[in-house]
This record gives sequence, C-alpha cells and structure tokens, in this order.
Amino acid sequence: MTLTSHLAELGIRARRRIAYRLIPFVFLIYVVNYIDRVNVSFANLRMSADLGFSDRVYGLGVGMFYLTYVLFEIPGAVIVERWSARKWIARIMISWGIVTILTGFVHSAAQFYTARFFLGLAEASFFPGMIVYLTHWFCSRDRGRAIACMYTAVPTASLIGSPLAGWLLGVHWWSLTGWRWLFILEGIPAIVLGIVTIFYLTDWPSQARWLPADEREWLVGELQTELQAKKKIRDHTILQAFCDRRVLLLIAAFFLAISGNLGNIYWIPTFVKRLSGFSDRAVTSLLIIPALIGIAGMLINGWHSDKRAERRLHTAIPLVAAGLMYGLLIPARHDFPLAISFLLLGSGFFYAFLPLFWSMPTMILSESAAAATFGLINSIAQLGGFAGPYVIGFLNDRTHSLTASFGFIALVYVAAASLILGLRIRDPLQASQGSKLE
Repeated sequence: MTLTSHLAELGIRARRRIAYRLIPFVFLIYVVNYIDRVNVSFANLRMSADLGFSDRVYGLGVGMFYLTYVLFEIPGAVIVERWSARKWIARIMISWGIVTILTGFVHSAAQFYTARFFLGLAEASFFPGMIVYLTHWFCSRDRGRAIACMYTAVPTASLIGSPLAGWLLGVHWWSLTGWRWLFILEGIPAIVLGIVTIFYLTDWPSQARWLPADEREWLVGELQTELQAKKKIRDHTILQAFCDRRVLLLIAAFFLAISGNLGNIYWIPTFVKRLSGFSDRAVTSLLIIPALIGIAGMLINGWHSDKRAERRLHTAIPLVAAGLMYGLLIPARHDFPLAISFLLLGSGFFYAFLPLFWSMPTMILSESAAAATFGLINSIAQLGGFAGPYVIGFLNDRTHSLTASFGFIALVYVAAASLILGLRIRDPLQASQGSKLE
C-alpha cells in the first residue's frame, strides 16, 4: 500500500468514526433545543385564549426571547472557541430547561414576557456555539454535510413536537391545562442532556481518547492545513471580519431570511388553524409534512453541495422556492387545498437553505474571527425573531387578514436570496493554490 492510499484510508476511517460519535448526539440536543424553542407556537393554540392575549401580545412575547438572545451570541461563541464547548453548551441546556418548565406557570402577559426574556438569556449562543464546535471536528469538504445533519434536527423537532403537542394540548392533569404541561414536560430533557453533555462531548480532537492515535494526528493535521490555507489568503482579526463586505451581506441576508422564517414558525399553527378550521390535533398532524420535506431537502442539498463544492446557488435556490410558494399563497388563499399545499411546501423548502448558509462563513474566516462572526451573524439575524413574529401579529391585527403576512414572508425570502446571489466566495484550499478570492 502506498503512502497516499494509506493516508486516504486513514482519513476515511477517522471521518467515519468522528461522524458516528458526534453527529447523533449533536442532532439529539438540537432536536430538544428546537422543540423547546417553538413549543410556544403550539401552546398558543390554547394559551392566548386561556390568558386573554391578543395577536399583538403573543407576537411581542415571542419576540421578547430574541432581545436577550442576541446579548451573549458573540461572547458565547468566543467562549466555545477559547474555553470549552461542552461546559458552555451544558450550561445553556440546563438553564434553558429550567426556564422552559417555569414558563408553564405563567398567568399574565407580564409573566409571559419575563419568561421569554429569561429563556433568550439562557439559550443565547447555543447555535453559533454548535457551529463553532463542528468546525473543530470537520474539515471544509465535510462541513456542509455535517451541518446539514445537525440542521435536520429542526424539521425532526417538528416531526416529533407536532404530534406530541397535539396530544399534550388535550390533557388536563392535576388542575393544569395541556399547554402548561407542554412547557413542563418538554423542559426536562434539556436538563438531563445538559448533564450528559459534560461527560460525552470532547472539546478538541487532540483530547479525543476515543480516537486511535493515528486518526487523531491525521485530523489535527488536516484542520491545521486548512487553517493555514485561510491565513495565506487573509488572516482576519475579529474587527476586520466584522467589516468584511461579504460578512455584512451574509448578516443582511440571514436577518431577512430569519425574519420570515421565525415569523412563519411561530405563526404557522395559527395560519393552518385559520385557513382550515381544523382541530388542534389535525393542525399539528398537518405540520408533519413540511418537516418531512425539510429533512429530505437538507440532506439532499447538503450532499449535492459538497459533491459540487458549490455553496452560493445551493443556499439561494431554496429561499427563492420558499418565497415563490408564499407569493402564490396570496391569490390561492380562498382555495383551501391549494392554499394549504403552498403553505406546507413553502415551510418545507426553506429548511434546505439553512445548513448551506452556515458553510459559507467558514470559507472566509477561522479561529476566533470565525467564532465571533458566527455570533454576530446569528445575533443580528435573531433580531428578526423579534421583528418577524411581531410584524405578523401587527399585520394580522391591523388588516384582519393573513394576506399581508404571506406577502411579508415572500418578500423577505426573495430579498435574502438576492443578497446571497451577489456574494463571491470560493473554497480556501482552491484559492490558496493560485486563485484570488474575490
């Protein structure tokens, strides 16, 4: 066996072992995270009526989460890079689980706002921290698939959370209504998994005793080679990264996309309910469809993007498709089968955008600059989590119709896709071999 073939075989073994060890657990904790993040949208099928909340009150409460969520995005991502991913992620999970449970006991708008405020504070930097963590273990050629596998947790959370919410909304135990049990029971797994995280995850490849020595050395060498290739092109400081035109375009695009997506996420049970008049159980069952579309779209798009070594079009096309579905929903809104089809397809198509978007900053930046930029992009974009739900609540109250909300979602998706299509980003290893990065 030649040295080249030996190294190739060694690399295959190492990549497979790392994927089997890390991806299932990362996937699991992100499922729990996303179920806890969006369970308020299912709870709202009963909560607002029980507590006397208007659409605007609910939209403001949902958005309150994001005001505090953004505060620790950047420092939290840097903490993961410079200190310990497993300890920081464990802290996040345990604290958000506790706050989620307490949300089940709110009785007023002020208490709802307070619970959402502290939930955002507890959960801040979880997502960028996970992205940073994956960059410690997966080289650029595998990163699209790795992030896609993690991101399939988002539609999977809907797949699990929708029927679970439909069942819990119908229970009434110990004088507590179902929507309260939704928060209480879904907060417990986060606390349990937060404790497990401390013992299961490994911060750096050099510390991985579960990797054979030759595989550990191979991975450290590959990641170091990639790091040096980026530095040859340009070694960004954190401030330089924040001022990079491409980073600014990514921030704007992600803000627009997340404004539409989180507006949709927190309102789609209500959208389906008002379009169809179906029962809570039927509504939550229908929402399994976009989850299935999303899982397939993420995996196929991530695989195809890695195969073609192309990110920009693979990121923009799902946004255009989702925006088109919401645009077509406006003239079709009175035709129930057609309207529901467009709504579910638009929700499902969006998911394929997410993992490929996050593979693009890793092609520009490295180390602390990359970690801080992940936090910056996500923190500013998550302000869309305040803007999107509140704008939709405002439009619903003002127009007494869903039409304006559908138009808003379509518009921001297409605008985000346009910004991404204006980017010029190439693989750093290719660029370091003589091509100048635009």
